[in-house]
Amino acid sequence: MMFDKEIVRYHHGHHDHDDHCHEHTHGDICHEHPHDHTHDHEHEHNHEESSESKDEKTLKILLVHWINHNETHEEGFREWVEKARAIGKEETAKSIEKAIECMEEANKMLLEAKKHM
Repeated sequence: MMFDKEIVRYHHGHHDHDDHCHEHTHGDICHEHPHDHTHDHEHEHNHEESSESKDEKTLKILLVHWINHNETHEEGFREWVEKARAIGKEETAKSIEKAIECMEEANKMLLEAKKHM
């Protein structure tokens, strides 16, 4: 399955202002207090940093995806090692076992890569 890089997006999601009211009750009296929450600051974005941040986030997701993907294949491979042996294909079973070892080693390397993120 190909990873859809559009799944991971960089969002800048907060409002710079928000007018609203709070209702308060004091004894039997209920009244509203309007509040204006305005943030007086500039929003500057370095698009080069945003791109790096997006790539870093995507890479973190991909590393986990690749490890999980490999583990799923390993499970299937192990099943077929047993089936190959059951039909008398010992050399085939041994070759699949070597492939499993390679995938386990690949996962170790991918985990190491993830530690450096």
